[in-house]
Amino acid sequence: MTAPGVWVVHDGKIGMANQVVGLAEALGLPFSEKRLVVRSPWRHLAPPLWLQPLMALDPSGDRLAPPWPEVLIACGRLATAPALAVKRASAGRVFWVQVQDPRFARREVDLMVVPTHDPARGENVFRTLGAVHRVTASLLAEGARRFAPLLGALPRPLVAVLLGGDNRVYRLTRARFAAFADQLAALARAGYGIAVTPSRRTGAQNEQLLRQRLAGLPAFIWDGGGDNPYFGLLGLADAVLATADSVSMVSEAAASGKPVHIVDLDGGSEKFARFHQAMRAAGITRPFTGAIESWRYTPPDDTTRAAAEIRRRLALRLTKVA
Repeated sequence: MTAPGVWVVHDGKIGMANQVVGLAEALGLPFSEKRLVVRSPWRHLAPPLWLQPLMALDPSGDRLAPPWPEVLIACGRLATAPALAVKRASAGRVFWVQVQDPRFARREVDLMVVPTHDPARGENVFRTLGAVHRVTASLLAEGARRFAPLLGALPRPLVAVLLGGDNRVYRLTRARFAAFADQLAALARAGYGIAVTPSRRTGAQNEQLLRQRLAGLPAFIWDGGGDNPYFGLLGLADAVLATADSVSMVSEAAASGKPVHIVDLDGGSEKFARFHQAMRAAGITRPFTGAIESWRYTPPDDTTRAAAEIRRRLALRLTKVA
């Protein structure tokens, strides 16, 4: 039997891309990545209002056109209507996997992969503890090998700092970030190595403040040039600090098996609160209070389990066709 063709469809955001690519990699089948650029007015409309979704795609991104894949894995609001259009254009032959609850066309999705803190339930829902992702032991080992020369001069224990920032429910305020920067400086003065990878949401002013507070101390802050050392930091670190605003970032940190300290931000939501409570209850994360603690846990295997569920359902579909 020929291996089914797989498309992974996302809007270009790194958090979305890592989820669908990670799931496809765990599935173990050849896949093509489709990065969508959606034109106005579609990108501003709710998915149920999209007329002719495939016409909404700007040529600067990837097009969705026949021959259709056998499996389509999508993530994010902007990918939902195009994914549905592909499934309908294939007369239902495409097996549509949607990472995160699309809140739209739920009955037409063959499998929704959603974290436990999301309220979606049903026969076509597969629940995970956190987000699916690309992090594997081999990826972390390769990242550690590649970036060891860059970070080798930093003392041990090495603390990886994964910075997010403002989103729809959290705010990285100047006052809170200044206090956090002082905590990092105190750790560096106490003999810890500090390795930081900011995101676009962190903001230039916050990055500048952090560089000022860590000046002259054993610290590395990625400046955005060259390849992101994100996986290298996770592979080399003895402990991880991650801001609370990203389910994906915390889930990726948890896959390392290293102690993961959560840096709280202003704001939040019930959904994020449920996620962080679940991670604490599983013994994976602890709040960051200024000190680095040490503990062990079994890393979640969400991505592997979700990929196995896709394979199981594909096999059932083939059995029914036969």
